[in-house]
Amino acid sequence: MIWLSEKIEFPAYKFTTKDGILALGGDLSSERLIHAYKNGIFPWFSEDDPIVWYCPYERMVLFPEDLKVSKSMRKIINKKEFKITENTAFEEVIYNCKNTYRKDGFGTWITDEMEQAYINLYKIGVAKSIEVWLDNVLVGGLYGLEINNIFCGESMFSKVSNASKLAFIHLSKNKDYKLIDCQIYNEHLASLGAKEIDRNLFLEILKS
Repeated sequence: MIWLSEKIEFPAYKFTTKDGILALGGDLSSERLIHAYKNGIFPWFSEDDPIVWYCPYERMVLFPEDLKVSKSMRKIINKKEFKITENTAFEEVIYNCKNTYRKDGFGTWITDEMEQAYINLYKIGVAKSIEVWLDNVLVGGLYGLEINNIFCGESMFSKVSNASKLAFIHLSKNKDYKLIDCQIYNEHLASLGAKEIDRNLFLEILKS
């Protein structure tokens, strides 16, 4: 495994392991994170473990034109019971993504250090959140980074049925995005039209 130095750079993609790991170590400074995402790399690790940087060979993405909205979701949207906002409660969203229980175990990977790192990115206008409200209570949402005209999704949460789907659908209808990066395969997002593409194609789109 290749360990990062203080210098903000990453190894060549050819050094990626079969599990999609490119490097270990380094830090979560805003400069390093922005550099990583601009190159299709993201951190994913557990508390007390070294920082692990991924760039998987298959990338889960959504092309907005491929978005699938079921009839039942259309009914929910048309009822207008939920209110959807952007960037009004970023810290609450990431807190809930970190602490909401998930059957699949995802979410626990957001360490205190990562939480603060993405809050720092939000404060400089790089990270963004979508919030879903019901009766003025935050019940769902997601957050990620805006890199050029690509949204790099990080995590989402839902306290009531379909809340995270509403956030994702809202995000997907943003005409400024030509691609939403979902990182790794997820059945929930696949049902909404996301699919895996080759890493080289993803990097080509990202860097164009």
